[in-house]
Amino acid sequence: MAHDEDSRDLPGSTPAPSRQGEAMSLSDRDLLRADQTKRLLNLASRMLEYMRGGLSETNCQAVCELMLPETQAMCVAMTDDTYVLGFAGRYAEDFPLGSPIHTDATHEVLRTKKAQVFSLSRSVGTHGLKVIPAGVVAPLIVRDQAVGTLKLYFEAPEQVDDTQIAIATGLAELLSTQLSMSELDRQIELTTKAELQALQAQINPHFLFNTINTISSLVRTDPMRARDLLREFAKFYRQTLENSDGLIPLSREIEQTRRYLGFEVARFGEERIRYRFDVEGGLDKLEVPSFLIQPVVENSINHAMQPGKPLNILVVVRTEGDDVVIEVQDDGVGMDEHTLARLLEEKKPTKSGSGIALNNVHARLRACFAQGSGITATSELGVGTTVTLHLCGAARSCREGSDAASEGAPSGK
Repeated sequence: MAHDEDSRDLPGSTPAPSRQGEAMSLSDRDLLRADQTKRLLNLASRMLEYMRGGLSETNCQAVCELMLPETQAMCVAMTDDTYVLGFAGRYAEDFPLGSPIHTDATHEVLRTKKAQVFSLSRSVGTHGLKVIPAGVVAPLIVRDQAVGTLKLYFEAPEQVDDTQIAIATGLAELLSTQLSMSELDRQIELTTKAELQALQAQINPHFLFNTINTISSLVRTDPMRARDLLREFAKFYRQTLENSDGLIPLSREIEQTRRYLGFEVARFGEERIRYRFDVEGGLDKLEVPSFLIQPVVENSINHAMQPGKPLNILVVVRTEGDDVVIEVQDDGVGMDEHTLARLLEEKKPTKSGSGIALNNVHARLRACFAQGSGITATSELGVGTTVTLHLCGAARSCREGSDAASEGAPSGK
């Protein structure tokens, strides 16, 4: 049980500057923070592997022990929504695994689903009253529900700087995505074989590691951008899991595609990948299968880039009568007819990307829209490639949906 605890929500809070840090130059502090963040990113894949098994005492204890040496915290803890599942560092004997949650800040984070910084928490452990000077508590979110927390405890409030907050919140988001995967795995018996294969294809470890390496390389040169990319990657990965079944608005698919392109621009450089979207008005709410445009854009980056030359990608979404047409155009190397035919027939995902073959996209278009839906492509060596997605009847359905919504709306009289 906790008492006299001062806490505040994140973001929007500015922790007090470190007294020790005041004696250091700005560049020294930045280098220290960069090194700490880089080590954490290198450990991320190991931590994520434990979370594939869900929130268990074994998994959470392993994650806490991995994290502790890479932070300034005196201890690291993890909980579900009721009990302590992992605790490494000082006070581990006072708050054993399986004991109830002991701080008000943790309960508040579970309630609000927002990270918090707290100070002066007096908690009753197995060996009496313990004072926790300061800490950061970040929620673990699965399907918009707080299922647990990740906590870093510190010897002094001054140690809770921006870097430690970024570590706690950023890694909590990544761990949340793996917990989402675990939740989906438990529902495998309810899926068809085809749906399961599509879901497994979406979680490609090569894409995960390539993106983490990209973020790691930016830590020293541009720490703020590295932190932003880490948060965007957590959002991308979570959307990949949560959108694996059913339809989503076209605007969300475009947002996810932009996010993916942001990672690839960070990886290859702004001078190597340029992109633009041209979306006809009124189509934002069109319901489409998830992972519709992003795999096609990914295919362009994987196959079309030329050494030393920029790759320009244009995504066009427009109506043609009752249909919706989505074109992904690039000015890359192009393909001959044999290669193009093999690409459209390929059923295995690429190793370097998020892992969805164009054949998968084609099959889902045919299943979701009217006869004639699917993918076609044209290409010319040295000129580029255009992949076209045909959503037959989609424009008519979108108009009918808009008309029905208008008829049901209040007149305002």
